[in-house]
Amino acid sequence: MAGSVASEDQKFCLQEVLDTFKLCLSDDKEVSVEHYVAGWRGLVKFLNSLGNVFGFISKDAVNKIQILVSHLRGENGSQYVTVQSMVRYELEGGLVDLSKRGSHPESGCRTLLRLHRALRWLELFLERLRTSNEDGKTSIMCAEAYNESLSQHHPWVVRKAAGMAFCMLPSRPAFFEVMNVGPPEQVVAMLGEAVPLISEVYQVTEELYAQHNLLELP
Repeated sequence: MAGSVASEDQKFCLQEVLDTFKLCLSDDKEVSVEHYVAGWRGLVKFLNSLGNVFGFISKDAVNKIQILVSHLRGENGSQYVTVQSMVRYELEGGLVDLSKRGSHPESGCRTLLRLHRALRWLELFLERLRTSNEDGKTSIMCAEAYNESLSQHHPWVVRKAAGMAFCMLPSRPAFFEVMNVGPPEQVVAMLGEAVPLISEVYQVTEELYAQHNLLELP
């Protein structure tokens, strides 16, 4: 019984991700770190539900989630309630390595930047899944999304491994089944809600990081 409950907990549900990203932005466009992390937990379930293909990304995402949670639960947790407050606190306190790796490899700013980059890839990939034909090649969609986003931040060996992994991706109908929503038209409709929410969270974060010259942290 406990095993079945555990497997249910690990089961991906697109609705949960949609609900979480709805809560991510406040009315004044502050990004909640707690809900950002929760949204990423859902996306990790999505990656893991496809087997080991995305292991190189999901393992790193889990590590980054744990670092952010430790900041949230730490003695200065009140400074990490939103991405905006986190950036302000760490920059004012000199807690970010701005030009080279130093004594703050697990700063909240650097950690979230890695998730931020991966979020762009997932946003682009999910949008391609939404707008493609039933027989569209997921390997091509995923590779195109990767090449437009994450690949520029990965060394050659990782890019090569990613390209090989994408060739093993299941079909579009298999992806839709993993989302646990219902028939394809319902999945498409829900992706139509979820992707713009993810995109808005990404854009708000992108503008904040650009404003503070944080987009290329080492």
